[in-house]
Amino acid sequence: MAFLRLYGRQVTNFFQLMGNSENDITISLAWVLSNCPVFLKSVIRSICRVKKVDFKNVEIVCQEYESNKGITDIEIRDDTTFHIIIEAKCGWNLPSKAQITKYAKRRSFYRSKIENKVIVTLSECTEIFASQRNPDYVGNDIPVVHRSYREILHMAMEAYLKSNNAEKRMLSQFCQYMRGWMSMQTIESNMVYVVSLSKDYADGCDLTYIDIVEKKHKYFHPFDYRGWPKEPPNYIAFRYGGKLQSIHHIEKYVVTSNLHDEIKEMPDIESDDYFVYRLGPAIRPQKEVRTGNIYRNGKVWAMLDTLLTCDTISEARDLTKRRKQQEV
Repeated sequence: MAFLRLYGRQVTNFFQLMGNSENDITISLAWVLSNCPVFLKSVIRSICRVKKVDFKNVEIVCQEYESNKGITDIEIRDDTTFHIIIEAKCGWNLPSKAQITKYAKRRSFYRSKIENKVIVTLSECTEIFASQRNPDYVGNDIPVVHRSYREILHMAMEAYLKSNNAEKRMLSQFCQYMRGWMSMQTIESNMVYVVSLSKDYADGCDLTYIDIVEKKHKYFHPFDYRGWPKEPPNYIAFRYGGKLQSIHHIEKYVVTSNLHDEIKEMPDIESDDYFVYRLGPAIRPQKEVRTGNIYRNGKVWAMLDTLLTCDTISEARDLTKRRKQQEV
């Protein structure tokens, strides 16, 4: 079998040809929904209280435009029972209230006599995170619900078990495609995000930043802020005292606007959103790995093996860059 490469990467299924933009993702989702009845029914029933879904009467529309009311990502509707508008975002992002309010005021939507009319936000945000930011209803009393890509992936995997062979092939490729772009921490990745830890006390807390890592086995940083990763890394490493101290696998992460919910010693106040990581056991270097040529608060990426074998973190960073350049 011949191998296909696109932009230097091997292509193993049809959906990888689409790309990873929001439009690419939603069009791919719509295609699978239109070709896999079990999956379609599962998605609809997770959103609306519908007893029966007649696959032959369902219409799925992408990029539907209405003057002054925006362009919807996906609409799923039949003649009598349900009309669902899905607005999808990449990463831990949500559409603005103004955007989904426009959709609620679309004539084709609010004038319809269909009983189940719902606007769905779709992203990697959990339902709990989204419920704190999404309105319950928007104009014309249209309910707003949220679904995460993890849930969509789970529904696709469950639908696979009840689908025919052709549908199974499509669902299998779609699931592989989703795993490829979701911020789900690629298990095979050995890239480590190296940050400096301060001996100062965290604001309003009697723990230092080092204490939070060493005693609470957690770490936090601003969400979606310049200079910080927008997606959780697989591994994170900490340096202070002029050298590398430990490397940790990130076992779990949440996004929160109140750090007290995750670290009880932090003040119980609402603030900007933060990633909070739960750290796995420390991997300690067997030799001293000095910081090297990195400015005081500098954050760098390095491959795990380079951090354990190089003499300095900056040397590990540079070796990682050379390896990645050779891959292109």
